Amino acid sequence: MRLIDLSLEIAPNNSEPVPVEIEYISHEEGADILGKPININHEQFPDGMGLSLEHIKLTTHTGTHIDAPLHYGPLCEGKEAKNISELPLNWFFQNGVVLNCHDDTNRGAITQTELQKKLEEIGYQIQPLDIVLLNTGADKWWGKAEYFTHFRGVTKEATAWLVEQGVKIIGIDSFGFDPPFHEMLKNYKDTQNISSLWPAHFYGREKEYCQIERLANLSLIPKSFGFKVCCFPIKIQKCGASWSRVVAIIED
Repeated sequence: MRLIDLSLEIAPNNSEPVPVEIEYISHEEGADILGKPININHEQFPDGMGLSLEHIKLTTHTGTHIDAPLHYGPLCEGKEAKNISELPLNWFFQNGVVLNCHDDTNRGAITQTELQKKLEEIGYQIQPLDIVLLNTGADKWWGKAEYFTHFRGVTKEATAWLVEQGVKIIGIDSFGFDPPFHEMLKNYKDTQNISSLWPAHFYGREKEYCQIERLANLSLIPKSFGFKVCCFPIKIQKCGASWSRVVAIIED
């Protein structure tokens, strides 16, 4: 069995819109904290050290993360939208399908027709609960300014088509699931058409599904289907997203 890490490391990085702050508590400082109730310090601990600790400040959308229906709006399918802790666990350990979509941003967002063509090329038909991963190559920009601008995103129609096939989890290797923010805002400013604004996200108000954003290493998956994906989210109370260590599992 081979495991392929599809996740980014959480760290201070130029591609994080909200800076990540990590305060590292050393082993010596940790000993001082642990010994404080009885007025001892690290000098009384084995090797002069206790236990290390970190304080981290970040958003639920930092690094590789999963968006829950609550992120898209307060209601989904006319009912209260589920938060990240309320989603069925079986959604997050399923058969995987990776589709290699062209990384030419001039092509615009990934369409339903493109997805259907890619599936035809690999000879596969989407099955209910498949986890669909879209490999656009955008992860190569991680850590650079282009990470915010050089990606394609997914159209509402393509998203809806996958969800209609029974898909609950769709992942992509770019900063966002929709087209780049500046493109959507410019389109709205030019046309005054509200459908220009985060269309795939807002489709999540109509039908229940989750996105994985900021994947990595999708090109390392050696086959288009016939593997498992594990992407359990961390349980955080009443939140619309959470971090995940996404892994492709390739059986021998």
